[in-house]
Amino acid sequence: MRTGLPLLLGVPALLLAVSACTASAVPCAGVGVDSGVSVTFLRDGYGDLTGASYELCARGECVERALPPGRVTRLRLTLPLDVDPARGPVRLRVTPWQSDDPVIDASTEVELMWQSDGCGGGAYNHTGLAFTKDDGLLTKVPERVMEAWRADLEGSPPASPSTPTPTPTP
Repeated sequence: MRTGLPLLLGVPALLLAVSACTASAVPCAGVGVDSGVSVTFLRDGYGDLTGASYELCARGECVERALPPGRVTRLRLTLPLDVDPARGPVRLRVTPWQSDDPVIDASTEVELMWQSDGCGGGAYNHTGLAFTKDDGLLTKVPERVMEAWRADLEGSPPASPSTPTPTPTP
């Protein structure tokens, strides 16, 4: 019985030490906060772009990757933490697989906004870009693009308010 007593006395001391540390600590949201730009790409009107490459550039930095399958894709370019937040160009180029000719080559000017990490630091970002065939590269994500992205995530068919519902003929 005597062997368990020191262990039992150590538990309250450990709990007191842990609670003292966590009581004074301020929770931080800094994990994963980095500078960059993001584009929500709605592929309607382009056919199947699976395997196509995209290039997203801003502030002298570029990322080039293959597009994954899906109707809507979120593209992200990470920028250095010391990036200049002033207004500057963002360019999106998409080239179909086994082609040298891009089907999309669009750019727009954006200012990066400060995103706090909740701990006294943060990063500069612009996450509200969108691209559609009809509108090009937009500085704000339209609601219809967000709805398509949500539907894509849920695996449900896209809503088509412009397509009339067929009514049975008597």
